[in-house]
Amino acid sequence: MTSPLLAVSGLTKRYPRGGKTIAAADNVSFHIEAGETLALAGPSGSGKSTIARLMLRLIEPDAGHIEFEGSDFLSMNGAALRHRRARLQMVFQDPLAALNPRATVARVLDDPLRIHHIASRAERPRRIVTLLERVGLSPGLAGRAIHEISGGQRQRVAIARAIATKPSLVVLDEAVSALDVSVRAQILRLLLDLQREERIAYLFISHDLGVVRAIAHRVAILDAGRIAESGDARTVIDAPQSAIGKALVAAAPRLSRIEQDAS
Repeated sequence: MTSPLLAVSGLTKRYPRGGKTIAAADNVSFHIEAGETLALAGPSGSGKSTIARLMLRLIEPDAGHIEFEGSDFLSMNGAALRHRRARLQMVFQDPLAALNPRATVARVLDDPLRIHHIASRAERPRRIVTLLERVGLSPGLAGRAIHEISGGQRQRVAIARAIATKPSLVVLDEAVSALDVSVRAQILRLLLDLQREERIAYLFISHDLGVVRAIAHRVAILDAGRIAESGDARTVIDAPQSAIGKALVAAAPRLSRIEQDAS
């Protein structure tokens, strides 16, 4: 039996607040297989984004263990950590905030190729064209500044940057929530296509169970830093057992169009 791509156990992160200690992540455990999408769903303040940042080691946990590609991810540092981070990428909710708005599209895509020594200077322009085409963008956008292109185009650039290092896992933190419904469906379809062709796994973080149902294989529903329930995405969403799961389902908009367009 092979180990999962990612195995998280007992992950805990606490913050002081108002004289008390709040657990943003409270003994959280889950796993993701290669080529699978696990969604973390929950309302604002449930701990979703904290877990995303713990995955990338943008913040460090107070307790717990993260095993990624068979190695202890939390024990890594220096060159070993930089090398392994190429295999674990993130797409944020707001690409205009996550990317330098004055940088050109080419510069944004050149950075990971250069930093991770993926291509020589002479090879990088060709790689950038390939990445743009891979996410459905015209190579002619390479010279445009990030602030000059549309929100949907920016998110495609953010996805292109994430896959530039050929990751095995991409963390998507509310990556489609700021997009309108038609663009959201296009981005979900792109993510599904990339997953089928590249066998990329996703940790898909969202408060919207309609979107989760369209893309995820499994879902874990968070409430106050803890996993309230988890299982097959459609089974959990069609018949939630927890109070928070039922509340999220009741609040989810009808997104049959997104499910159809993304399939």
